[in-house]
Amino acid sequence: MGSIETLIPQAGHVDTAGLLEVDAPTLARYVADPGHPWWRRRPCVNALTGRVPEESVPGLIARVSDPDDAPEVRRDLLDLLADREELLPWLRHEDRGSDTSYGMREAFLRVRGLLGDRTALHDLTTLAASLWQGPRAAGEAGLDGLVDRHGVATVLADLGTDRPEDRLFRLRMRYRADEDVTDALADPDRQVAHRAQWCADDPDRLRAYLAEAPTTEAKLWAAYALHGLTEDMAETRSLYERLGRPRVEVEDLDEDIRAAIVHEYVPGCEPTSDPRWRIEALCTEPPARPDVDDRLRRATAALTAAGLDPKPPVSCGEDNQQGDGTYHVIEAAGRRLHISTLGPFATDEEEGYEGSQTSGAREALEAAGFHWIDWDTGATVVTDLCVYFFGSRGPLTVGALLFYWQD
Repeated sequence: MGSIETLIPQAGHVDTAGLLEVDAPTLARYVADPGHPWWRRRPCVNALTGRVPEESVPGLIARVSDPDDAPEVRRDLLDLLADREELLPWLRHEDRGSDTSYGMREAFLRVRGLLGDRTALHDLTTLAASLWQGPRAAGEAGLDGLVDRHGVATVLADLGTDRPEDRLFRLRMRYRADEDVTDALADPDRQVAHRAQWCADDPDRLRAYLAEAPTTEAKLWAAYALHGLTEDMAETRSLYERLGRPRVEVEDLDEDIRAAIVHEYVPGCEPTSDPRWRIEALCTEPPARPDVDDRLRRATAALTAAGLDPKPPVSCGEDNQQGDGTYHVIEAAGRRLHISTLGPFATDEEEGYEGSQTSGAREALEAAGFHWIDWDTGATVVTDLCVYFFGSRGPLTVGALLFYWQD
């Protein structure tokens, strides 16, 4: 058996099997010493799973309680010690609210739930409604802990129905109990309705609900859920026609731009998006797949013919030195032009800013068949189509969608 330093020679390189052979008191002492690197202490915490020496618990709790210690170690220690009732008064103390270390608030709430602390219920339902996977998982784990300790009926009795996050938890419990949740498709909160369509698993019940649903939006959620179960495109299109081909109207949005955006972003849009977008994406034909290389050659040739001396196109990922997106950059005549991969769309990076004349680039590209995205068009918000963008999950502008980059 080697030393801990030998078993973890550098960050990310761990002899897991070797650590399991190290005796538990040695591992616990190593974890409890903040002088050791956190990236060595963390694997030692995991190697203590199921074998924490009782005499080591106070020292490990001291590490959890130290806001200056690495949050990675503290979070794993909380998981390790999640059955220690003596942690609960500390976890409930108001000072925990001022601990801003990454991920700690979620970890505190999760363990409070696992320890059966019903005073954490409302915070846990809020956490479980997060659109972020990590916080959502922590919230759901804490809620499951409360249910395990107190039973579903007791936990639900502590909740109202006014908050969407509380209704989302109720929906999850109904689904777990194999109850019909179709009525939740009419929930006024789209995140709840979206979860309900994911839970719906009876095609016949959904067909029946289409006749009784109180709103067009609820009918659309039902149609979307039904398509997910049957993949019957003919039935889905028939329902779409019967409902009057409902769609979100965006003023002054050209149909070619709309089609490009719908078929690129709707399949992965956020739960809070209007279901009209989802049905439109299913029931309308996508644009022909573009030949991006040919389009870039045409753009370069047009700019060259206009005497603008373009540089070779660079993808937005390469231009930003990380990430990816939906455009290439061509520098020409001192301007940075964006050429979309979603269709024949082009713009100047500084379109709309003072002094952003394009030195003939717009005219050259329009003559070559490109659709120039001017300031007004680019600033148009695509209403209720919610797309992830640098931490936000709301509607974006036409310009952000046609020329999208994410690191």
